[in-house]
Order: sequence, then structure tokens, then C-alpha cells
Amino acid sequence: MIGLLRGELLKSVTTRAVWGFAVGGTAFAALNAVLVAVASGTLDEVPEKKEALAGLPVLLLLWGLVGAAGEYRHRTAAPTALVARRGRGTVLAVRIAAYALTGLGLALLINAVAVGVALPLLADQPGPDLTSGQVAGVVAGNVLALVLATVLGAALGALIRSPVVGAVVLLILALVVQPLVSGSWEREANLSPFGAAGVMTGGTHDTTLTVAQAGAVFAVWTVLATLVAVVCERRRDLA
Repeated sequence: MIGLLRGELLKSVTTRAVWGFAVGGTAFAALNAVLVAVASGTLDEVPEKKEALAGLPVLLLLWGLVGAAGEYRHRTAAPTALVARRGRGTVLAVRIAAYALTGLGLALLINAVAVGVALPLLADQPGPDLTSGQVAGVVAGNVLALVLATVLGAALGALIRSPVVGAVVLLILALVVQPLVSGSWEREANLSPFGAAGVMTGGTHDTTLTVAQAGAVFAVWTVLATLVAVVCERRRDLA
């Protein structure tokens, strides 16, 4: 099992996609810090300053989805199970765990860039500075949100099995449906994975959920999607 995890982990970190999403995630973190801390005007409240540290979980959700779905597009999922002499459900669970570990590395990198760019810029803003505890809290929420997003994406990729279809549906939900729902039903929108992730990263601070509650909501979505994906994969073994 450890060898299988090592192999899946190596596969996840050596693809071109992971480096592309790493560049995209760090670029967004830096750009968001500049836009919030400089271009948005005066920031004199702590929640506004926390927003400068926010990441973009949908990027890692997209990476997990595209990567996992690509296993089926390129027909490598079944051979991997045969070589490992494990059931396809077990291989998928290990693959998702490998994506979680890689997602953790990406999350730490993205947050390091966000903190390194945002804090010097926020120092020139009026009002109270972010304390080390507040920064640590935002970073913890961001890291957890990015890791959960990666796992959720990998589970959805295994279910959808088409990188193109999955990416299109995901972007429509995140960029079109979620903002529309949030405008009319904020409480309900916060219970979606996208809404909960926004609260966890500090991107949404006028909300009905605490960061801890949002983390629980996002975790429930992620666990449910992972269980469904693994169960469906095991049923394909029987077929």
C-alpha cells in the first residue's frame, strides 16, 4: 500500500498540470494581495485586511478534477489496479490521498506567497495591523480549504471521468451559478462547497457562517463525494 501511495504521489507531482496550477495559484495569490491591499483603497478593518491573504480553492479543485479524470481519459486507471494487484476502489482511495498530499504542498506554497506579498503592503494601511494569531488563522483556513478542494476535485474527476466536461461544469457553477445564488440566498449559498471555501479563505467576510462552521460544511461535501467515488469504483470492479 505504501508503494502504491508513493507511486501515485510521484505521478501527481511530476505532471505538467500540477506545475501549471502551482504557477497559477501563486500568481493569483500575489495579484489578489496587490489588488486588495493597494488597488481597493483604504482598508481600516481586520476582515478587509484578511481578504488580502485569500487563496483561490477553485484552482486546486479544478486541478484535482482534471488530473483524476485524465486517468480514465488516458485509460490508465484499470492497468494501475492490475499492476498494483488491488481493487480499483482501493487504488482510487490511494490516488485521492496522494492528491491530498500534493495539494497540501501547493497550499503551503500559495499561502507563503500570499503572506509574503500582502503583509508588507498592508503595513501602510490605517487601522489595526493583523496580529500573528490572525494571520495564522487565515493561513490555516486557506490551507484546509485548498486541500479539501483538491480532494473534492479528485473525487468528482473519478465520477465524471471527462476532464473537459468536468472543467466546464465546475467553472459554470463557481463563476456563474454561485454568484447568482449568493446575491439572493446568502445563507443557502454559504452551504455550498464554493461558498464555504470563500468563508474559510477570508474572501467572504460578511457571512452567516464562522470559519469553523464553513470548514465543517466543506469537509462534509468532500467526504461524501469521496465515499461515493470509491463505492462507484468498487462497483465497476464487479462489473
